[in-house]
Amino acid sequence: MKDKLLCMAIWLILCTHMSAQGWSSIQEHGVLPTNTAVENTKNLQKAIDMMEGKGGTLFIEPTEGGYPIDGGLILRRNVSLTGVHGPTGRGTATNDRRKPTGSLFIIRDKEKPFITVESATQIRGIQFYYPEQAFDKPDNIIPYPATIQMSQENAVQGVTLSCLTFYGEYMAMDFRAKEPQICEQILFEHCYGYPLSGRFIAIDRCYDVPRLLHCHVNPANMREFGRSYHRSVIDEVVRQKTYTYWIDHTDNAQLMDLFTFGAHGGIYLGAETYGQLTNFNFDCVCIGIHKLGSQWKNRNWQISQGSIIANAGEKLESIHPILIEGIGHTSISNVEAFSGDNGALTNWASSWDYMTVTSGATISLSNCRMSGYSSAKPINAHPDAKIYAAGCIDKNNEFFEIRPLDIQENQGR
Repeated sequence: MKDKLLCMAIWLILCTHMSAQGWSSIQEHGVLPTNTAVENTKNLQKAIDMMEGKGGTLFIEPTEGGYPIDGGLILRRNVSLTGVHGPTGRGTATNDRRKPTGSLFIIRDKEKPFITVESATQIRGIQFYYPEQAFDKPDNIIPYPATIQMSQENAVQGVTLSCLTFYGEYMAMDFRAKEPQICEQILFEHCYGYPLSGRFIAIDRCYDVPRLLHCHVNPANMREFGRSYHRSVIDEVVRQKTYTYWIDHTDNAQLMDLFTFGAHGGIYLGAETYGQLTNFNFDCVCIGIHKLGSQWKNRNWQISQGSIIANAGEKLESIHPILIEGIGHTSISNVEAFSGDNGALTNWASSWDYMTVTSGATISLSNCRMSGYSSAKPINAHPDAKIYAAGCIDKNNEFFEIRPLDIQENQGR
């Protein structure tokens, strides 16, 4: 009994200290696992609004089975939502392994984005679960709004989204600013999920260094509580012809350690972007990297240290590990593409080529392994394209090179 009283006293002291330091549990504000979703949304919004002036953190106190909640929340300036988790790549689970648990929001709303973020905000260590979402029947997929979106009324700057896991989302994070608004200094790191729209993170009009780091998209992310996606659902995601990671109108994007499985596209680098992409794996996709460009000054990408398994899509001829359109330069180093069958989805067990170029862009390649393609040559390019390749290996395990002085001759190899 004494030990129990001591623990309670310590807990009360800690809660008082945390409140004094700008921390408080959402349960102190009436957000409870036994409430309705409507009640919890109302109470959580009140707590957020109270903290806006001086800033602070609302602690998503872990509880068995999580907190039912509706959408339409606004995370006001200077406020953070923080839970206890790192990214939970295969899911948390209650003892009966029927549902996730912990710092968890159970989202019921089908009409509104779950939460809209303003500047100088943070969401960290939380899980988001849509229990009504289909996982075995594609006809029952619910097109939920994005789980997290940027404000549609003001510029959004300085947002951190870290250690988040999404279960059953349709789109996870939408940071596509509408003119004249912009977003800047947005950090996405250690976020896991499998969006049934095919869109995990989308960014538009971000003019100061967005960072996408260590994100993982996989249809087995609910394995711990028995809701891994069936093959027919993964096939439906591929048919959406969308991209897991999508960016446009963006300066100097920093993209590192990105993974996706079972999507039409790995990443879309829009015509008004430039930056660096490194250490990635795009698995069981139709197009791994789709790079565009609108001008020569700074529509250039440096791409390195990655692998692409392109084998899915309606037609074999549409499957390209790398697709380059428009103008600008692309530097590709140590990027491997191979292919083969995978029982998790319908596929061709092959790509059409290693790279297709539809325009007069410039491209340099070094030390790339090009295998698992059906075309006679690894690169199919527009006659105006200028390509240099050195130290690359083709599907026959032979060196493949394109020298600047005889581009046309070597493109025909």
